[in-house]
Amino acid sequence: MNILLVHPHDIFDKSEPWTVRILSLAEEFARNNHSVKLCYFPALLGNQKPARKIASIDLIPLNRTPSPFVFLKNCRLITTMGQWADIIHFQKCHYYASLPAVIAAYLKNKPLHYDWDDWEEQIWYESCGRGLHSTFIGLSFKLLERILPVLSDSVSCASEHLKELTRKLGVDDEFIFEAPVGADLEKFHSGISGAHVKQAYRIEENEELVLYIGQLHGAQYVDLFIRAAELVLNKQQNVKFMIVGDGFLKSSLRQLVYDLELQNKVIFTGAVEHDTIPSYIAASSICVAPFRDTAVTRCKSPLKIVEYMASGKAIVASNVGEARKMLSGAGILTKPGDHKALAEGMSRLLTDKDLREKLGAEARKKAVEQFNWQSTASKIMCAYQKISQR
Repeated sequence: MNILLVHPHDIFDKSEPWTVRILSLAEEFARNNHSVKLCYFPALLGNQKPARKIASIDLIPLNRTPSPFVFLKNCRLITTMGQWADIIHFQKCHYYASLPAVIAAYLKNKPLHYDWDDWEEQIWYESCGRGLHSTFIGLSFKLLERILPVLSDSVSCASEHLKELTRKLGVDDEFIFEAPVGADLEKFHSGISGAHVKQAYRIEENEELVLYIGQLHGAQYVDLFIRAAELVLNKQQNVKFMIVGDGFLKSSLRQLVYDLELQNKVIFTGAVEHDTIPSYIAASSICVAPFRDTAVTRCKSPLKIVEYMASGKAIVASNVGEARKMLSGAGILTKPGDHKALAEGMSRLLTDKDLREKLGAEARKKAVEQFNWQSTASKIMCAYQKISQR
């Protein structure tokens, strides 16, 4: 099968880690002997890069400059590639990528698949507020996220809540497919050493490391992690806390650490390459995924959790959205938005090594059985096959 994938972000920019999903799916399709072309949009506006390959995947960079001329050029380029494709697949609702994919599918009469992995409208408002300019952009997300599922032949959803939204828009159940995030089981496993990470950040042998990985943007709630850290440290001093990631909230989070006098206990690493994430997880004793209960988190299928799971780590996460399904019986789930409950979960694991090992083993087992990219790609391939026969 010839598969054309269209993604609105830069697969080579570590500040845009949500590209892990599209790259992992592309690799799985290619591994199963499908021909894959992946269109992506470099982060620097107008930055022209040559086409290249990763393994057998053709990578085609396109321009995301907000210009009608650029938009029309991208429509022409994607439509030309659409002639080659058996399936046109686009992820996310950003107009400069989604609309050319829709146009190409309609002009070339090709099956169209929409991979809906986050509620972008709500993420935008949580991150950017509701000022005049922000509201205008939010309304564009709202419009697109309501029409794209209907215009597509099939929709894969990363969470049960997104599936329900898709049903409410009028898409028939038989064309809605569950497709949670997955982990790369070869990259993430319990046999990896984190020794060099501990050495680099001066984590002593007698110290436990509690880890958070993720963007420091809205809808991430890292403040809960920091406030929970303060409570844990009131009981245990041989613990350090590490925050791996970057974003516009970094300065305010650093200020919170300073206000709570935790500078010697909380480490900010900044953004790191995704290929190095397994080593950071390996260095940790427990891993944490804090959330509040919002429209955004009810839709999330958190990548951090499945990568923690595949690494065989004990996990504390807020009990909201897909975290409940992922960690039921394989982690500690706490009340969303409650840093005290989060701290209690951390303390329980830090003082019970046997429980850590038990939950870590169960988490790895669930990742192998359910939450991996092979499984997700297989579910999306079922969608392709169904709409190809229409």
